[in-house]
Amino acid sequence: MINNTKTHDFQDGAGPVPAHQHSNGSGWVADSARVAARAFVGPDAVVFGNAEVYDNAEVYGNAKVFDNARVSGNASVYGNAVVHDTAVVHDNAWVYGNAKVFDNARVSGNAAVYDNAVVFDNARVSGNTVVSGNALVSGNALVSGNAAVYDNAVVYDNARVSGNTVVSGNTVVSGNQRR
Repeated sequence: MINNTKTHDFQDGAGPVPAHQHSNGSGWVADSARVAARAFVGPDAVVFGNAEVYDNAEVYGNAKVFDNARVSGNASVYGNAVVHDTAVVHDNAWVYGNAKVFDNARVSGNAAVYDNAVVFDNARVSGNTVVSGNALVSGNALVSGNAAVYDNAVVYDNARVSGNTVVSGNTVVSGNQRR
């Protein structure tokens, strides 16, 4: 009997696991993860753990994961969401709608990034946070705890938003500000 099982090491400490290269983009996908055929996983991107990258032409659009992006754990990326560069989406995080996560950003915990929100430039979104609307989180900013950043709010340049804080409207939190 010929064994056609392929494996890939996702560099997560688990060693090589059963995996395949995705038909749309050739990125590596662990057999334990679920990626829709129409979703794009670029050649240097990886999806592993129990993560999901999916779409439905009538409902969710075309999710894309590319460059050196990593989607793992129980994370979900869908809709027209884009995760790229060296961004990481993991744990139970959700990125969907027209959201974008890129440029070494991290979305983790039970965080949700959606609508037209953008998280980039080493920003971290974690915990039970929500970043939505046209919000921007960038420049080493951290949004954590149960915080919410939405509407046209901007959090950047080492700013910290945590706890049960809500940043909304046209509010800007920058520098070393803490909320």
